[in-house]
Amino acid sequence: MLIRINTTQFLIVLALLLLLLFSSWRRLKPQEEVSAPTQTHVLILSSWRSGSTFAGQLFSQNPSVFYMMEPAKHVWHRLPWGSPELLQGPLRDLLRSVFLCDMGALLAYIEEPSMVYQLFMWPMSRALCSPPACEAFRRSDIIGVKECESRCGQTPFEKISEACATYSHVVVKAVRFFQMEALYPLLTDPSLHLRVIHLVRDPRAVYASRQAVSLHPDDLVIGNAVNGTPSTLGVMHRVCRAQAEMYLTALHHMPPALRGRYLLTRYEDLVRDPLEHLAKWYQFTGLTSSHRLESWVYNITHWSTADSDQKPGISSVDPLEIQKNAKVASQAWRKHLSFQEVQDVQSICKEAMEVFGYKPAASEEEQRDLTKDLVLPRGKN
Repeated sequence: MLIRINTTQFLIVLALLLLLLFSSWRRLKPQEEVSAPTQTHVLILSSWRSGSTFAGQLFSQNPSVFYMMEPAKHVWHRLPWGSPELLQGPLRDLLRSVFLCDMGALLAYIEEPSMVYQLFMWPMSRALCSPPACEAFRRSDIIGVKECESRCGQTPFEKISEACATYSHVVVKAVRFFQMEALYPLLTDPSLHLRVIHLVRDPRAVYASRQAVSLHPDDLVIGNAVNGTPSTLGVMHRVCRAQAEMYLTALHHMPPALRGRYLLTRYEDLVRDPLEHLAKWYQFTGLTSSHRLESWVYNITHWSTADSDQKPGISSVDPLEIQKNAKVASQAWRKHLSFQEVQDVQSICKEAMEVFGYKPAASEEEQRDLTKDLVLPRGKN
């Protein structure tokens, strides 16, 4: 049977066909033609006990930043049988979703989440303790962990995505990446505007810190277990090698289009002049500082035991990383480690120490003598 249509119907059908073709064309457009993202995304790339908790707070306390600390930990705890290399893909996919404020991706790793307290270390995020996530504080407040935890833990889980979407910057800290290549899809993703800050620390200081804090669950994933117990030196070897390889890959093998998206910082340099590095990081990521924020940063890195209770926001920073004087604390390993331990770490982390500019202690006398700087100027080994 012949179906007749008039001119008006023909034009309507033609318009619908053109609309479908246009929609298909938009989906197939080359990546470079996709609209630029409205948010800036920052990854603090580091390893365990390297000062990244403090570094994260330098971003978290900025009122323009939505910060999440270690969402990747949920992946490792949900898939503990995997190796670090096999888990890189799930970690990367989760980070992409978090950067895009799609917190539904966490549902695969958190069983029946309903409240924000089910998110690992959620009180470290000032954004989850201020509007629109929680009304207990103002968005511009410097918020401590204890205050945040006591007043905002019952925030509904879905508020995380809602809050994230209201910030100009999304910053995530991750210590579980072992290959720079695993991050290439994020760096080339047109929906992201990603910058990577790679924070490293003297392996001898990392080893000393590991002695004070148990990292047993994570170390089991890394491997090198002896009789079921992870070997600290074995773990240190893998971590040091991964940190050095990621830096060397970024330095020598990063695709040209991705250069300028990576910044290396040593923890020792950061605590020697935190305000200088705050300014450098903010310029790198397009953030603006304030006198109030800078005063807070100075206070948490220059305080004595006697007046620690009077310093606002101290509880928001891991006390094992920032002590009564951050510069002095960064060299505490020289007092607490035996020379044999120092020699062991220097041996297994030789490459990392060379590429990052950490001078080996040649004797116990040199190790104990704090007038001798074992952190070399950048560019000199």
